[in-house]
Amino acid sequence: MKKLIALTIAILMLLMTAACGTEPAAPVDDKAKDKSLWNVLGKGQLILGLDANYPPMGYTDENGNIQGFDIDVAKEVCFRMGIELKTQPINWSEKEEILNSGEIDCIWNGMSVTPEREERMTLSQPYMKDELIFMVPAKSKVRTFLDLEGCSVAVQSGSSTKEALENCDLYENINIVVMDDLLDMFEQLNAGNLDAILVDSVVAYYYIAKSDYAIYVLPEGLEEEKLAIGFRKGDFSLRDRIQEIMYEMDADGTLAKISTKWFGEDITILK
Repeated sequence: MKKLIALTIAILMLLMTAACGTEPAAPVDDKAKDKSLWNVLGKGQLILGLDANYPPMGYTDENGNIQGFDIDVAKEVCFRMGIELKTQPINWSEKEEILNSGEIDCIWNGMSVTPEREERMTLSQPYMKDELIFMVPAKSKVRTFLDLEGCSVAVQSGSSTKEALENCDLYENINIVVMDDLLDMFEQLNAGNLDAILVDSVVAYYYIAKSDYAIYVLPEGLEEEKLAIGFRKGDFSLRDRIQEIMYEMDADGTLAKISTKWFGEDITILK
């Protein structure tokens, strides 16, 4: 009798559950909730955040226009997506906060891949390699890494260069100067107000080629880095679509053409 009663109760509960339309909760797939691509397509534009003084990746020219390697690539990506590109200059040291606020859709400006950024953002596949190098005035007596002891070395705020410098052997024997403006770092170096600066090689060699400053590059750098695009954490669909188009651009030669325009050769690594 007890078994019959228990069975009857179980059947009644199943019938009640079916009548109410209640089902066991299914696991939530984070990617299923991601509307980042549709949001960008819906508004018809991609808002790209950048430090507008970071040649040749993205910078403001003498006419007030933002241009650069990353900008050319982003324009072509947006053209193939059927949307417009909007460039939004930001304070580089606040880039993660600005990205998470929704003010911009991505950070696309020669950004180095670091463990911290991998944790805080959804990153694209790296599209270029870079190296951190020291630059000193040509007349400086500093000619090797060890000669930097006791020197003032400038790094850009919010960049990976400061962390790299803090992890090097000379850290306790040098004076780190943190500056907001990359171009100001070069100008202060040329004026003799700094002993050295630590910068990305893609920026350094472009600046040397475009300026008449007498600058010497130390033969020893710190570390090789890779550059990637940063998206809000969980914005997989937007990341994947942009990444897919960049691979198409690599396959049809467009990426190599843009790279050659800015660097004289194809230095991209989307292979």
